[in-house]
Amino acid sequence: MGVTAAVWGAAELAPASPTASGGWEDSLDAYRPDKWHKADGYSNGSMFDCTWRADNAAFAGDGLLTLSLTKAADGRRDGAEYRSSGKYGYGRYEVRMKPAANPGIVSSFFTYTGPSEGEPWDEIDIEFLGKNTTQVQFNYFTNGEGGHEHVADLGFDASREFHTYGFQWSREAITWYIDGKPVHTATDNLPSAPGRVMMNLWNGTGVDSWLEPYDGQAPLYAYYDWVRHTPE
Repeated sequence: MGVTAAVWGAAELAPASPTASGGWEDSLDAYRPDKWHKADGYSNGSMFDCTWRADNAAFAGDGLLTLSLTKAADGRRDGAEYRSSGKYGYGRYEVRMKPAANPGIVSSFFTYTGPSEGEPWDEIDIEFLGKNTTQVQFNYFTNGEGGHEHVADLGFDASREFHTYGFQWSREAITWYIDGKPVHTATDNLPSAPGRVMMNLWNGTGVDSWLEPYDGQAPLYAYYDWVRHTPE
């Protein structure tokens, strides 16, 4: 687990290129449909009070992926989700991002597979709750069993500037990092199924005790600078 800040904080990336370690990195400066998918036209239901729209995952020529939460014609909200076409297993996952700040919303970076993939629900999360972007929440699910939430104080407001977040996932442990520094480790009942790399922005319903009530503010934006996976 001895990852240095220099390794985790590197910011100069070639577009969607393989790495010497056998992993990959994407500078998120353009849509690459052979490697990524924009969710479009459906909702996850339950706590997600929005419909995914492909247009809400956009590249504006500024070298960033921008996920938007916007107001739809029917008064509901349209969110954004960007996911990898491939699935990946043990290793290091990193993102440089700036989440949205507003009660009732979530900006995320995570790995996921589940029943929609014909597999057990395994997931590892980095979630920013818009009600307080001076904190970040870590969590994971193993065959649908969650309840492993851990909230870490950042010492800064994540919505105001870009920082690097990541986790190292192995058979023995998951360790989450902020700007290269380990901040939390889990070792109990860990996920094992390879998953897709996911990023999304959404507003919740029925989860006010977790997210606080959403006040209808829109548009809101989360920004992603780059993403990397290094296999174990």
